[in-house]
Amino acid sequence: MPTGRGCCRGGALSGPRPSLVGPVAAPGGAEGTRCRSRTPRAGAALAGLALSTFVWITVESLPIGLLPVIAADLRVPQTAVGLLVSAYALVVVVATVPLTALTTRVPRRLLLMALLAVLVLGGVASAAAPSYGVLLAARAFTAIAQAVYWAIAMPVAATLVPPERRGRAVGLVSAGSSLAVLLGVPLGTWIGQVAGWRASFLGTAALGAVALAVIALTLPRVAAAGPREAERGAEPDARRFWLLVAVTAIAVTGGLVPFTYITPYLTEVSGVPAVAVGGLLLVRGAVGLVAVLVVGRLIDARPRAAVLGSLGIEAVGLALQWAGAPVPVLGVLGVVLAGAGLSGFATAVAARVLVVAPGSVDVASGGTSSSWNVGIMAGSAAGGAALPLVGVAGLPLVGGVLAAVGVLLVVVEPRLASGRAAAPA
Repeated sequence: MPTGRGCCRGGALSGPRPSLVGPVAAPGGAEGTRCRSRTPRAGAALAGLALSTFVWITVESLPIGLLPVIAADLRVPQTAVGLLVSAYALVVVVATVPLTALTTRVPRRLLLMALLAVLVLGGVASAAAPSYGVLLAARAFTAIAQAVYWAIAMPVAATLVPPERRGRAVGLVSAGSSLAVLLGVPLGTWIGQVAGWRASFLGTAALGAVALAVIALTLPRVAAAGPREAERGAEPDARRFWLLVAVTAIAVTGGLVPFTYITPYLTEVSGVPAVAVGGLLLVRGAVGLVAVLVVGRLIDARPRAAVLGSLGIEAVGLALQWAGAPVPVLGVLGVVLAGAGLSGFATAVAARVLVVAPGSVDVASGGTSSSWNVGIMAGSAAGGAALPLVGVAGLPLVGGVLAAVGVLLVVVEPRLASGRAAAPA
């Protein structure tokens, strides 16, 4: 399948059973040739995927910043507007794996274009919604498409570059998520406050149309998974894959337990002025973006440092949030480190699943995506449940313990997965 100059044939690598933190290899068993190009067209396609990721995350989170504006315009309680986010995440969790399995045979380029078309239509429908019920339906319609997008975006990105650059490609696409938190949601919130919330949704639809055009013009005709490719990843291991799913849910839950209440933590526990909270969260997002790019460059050559390092930084950051809470500088540093660790871990997971997937790489990516969203919902729920018991100041400790459990699982993963000691990665 030509992508421009330069192609290489994908295939499963042989050798010792992989560690969860072992080398990142190519998705294997391709039926025919999976081509990877170093041409500007391939770079433009990666940029189109990164822009798509930026828009998806912005759309998913936009109601948070526009909560009072939407509630006042549609005359509904603010809790109902909050449901626009939680219900969206629930749809993604439920729909990802079954819909990804159903679309395994659809050519990736065609499927991505269809998903982005749904994104555009969903944004227009949201902006034109005359009632809360219509807005909720439009959001659910958009979430169904996002569920499939998360499953296929990283595997498609991996086909555009040589195997030794796969981590960088995944990191570039993942950077779209960090930029959405850093720029997309704040900008969408500002537009909604100035021009109305409907203008914000129209803006995301316009950006979605740009991403659709870029994908249509630059993405090579990446075929659907062939029979052997649909069976497994490059170095398939069911136990390592399910351990990766579990670690993902635990790490995300740990990060979201304290972050759900980040504003009262900063203002009431660490004594940060309320006017400074927005700026501090902006710094957190910027450092998270740097972490994504660093892990993207590291994951190919030093996968153990990428996975363990990301989780370790999250655990240390949460511990510092708890122990250093009375000192504003230490509390803020803990918040920034925890966010950077979780952001870097997202990129490491996206790359690692391409290797250990025991079945279709796309379906396996969908599984870790669902696990991530489960962690988001579980973190918010667990934070609410723990709040009366430990208070806002104790939530980072709860999250830190969960993150430490994730670190421990990765450290002992070779023995848990194979039942015997494995050679160092």
